[in-house]
Formats: sequence, C-alpha cells, structure tokens
Amino acid sequence: MLFYLEKMDMSEEKQRLEQHCKYFLEQLDGKQESLGRTLNFISQEIGREINTLGAKAYDADIQRIVVQMKDELEKIKNR
Repeated sequence: MLFYLEKMDMSEEKQRLEQHCKYFLEQLDGKQESLGRTLNFISQEIGREINTLGAKAYDADIQRIVVQMKDELEKIKNR
C-alpha cells in the first residue's frame, strides 16, 4: 500500500515543474542574446515533468490538465 501511495505522490514533480517554469520566465526576461538552446533545454525538462505527472495521475481531471499543459508546451516549442 505504501508503495502505491508513494508512486501517486506528485509533490516533487509539481515543485520541479514550478521551478522550471520560473527559470524559463527568468531567462525570457534576461538580456541574453542566444536563448534558443537554453529555452529548448528548459522546455524539455518541463515536458519530462508533465509526462511524469500524467503517468502518476489516476484522476480524469488531472489527466485533462496534463493534456492542456502538453498543448501549451507545444505552442511554446513552436514559436
């Protein structure tokens, strides 16, 4: 039972996702000339966290949010 409860805990992923998003926005606000690689790397990390959240989500509402986050991330990557 404890194994499944730990497997369903999303707090670490949510915290890392929040930190990645903050870092992404900080980089956008910065004055660096070449942000492409940095933003690409950060967006990959964001994608990994979103995928992990989706794998751990056993709730339909959370799954919908995960799909929306993936959609928004794709919009970012395509700009």
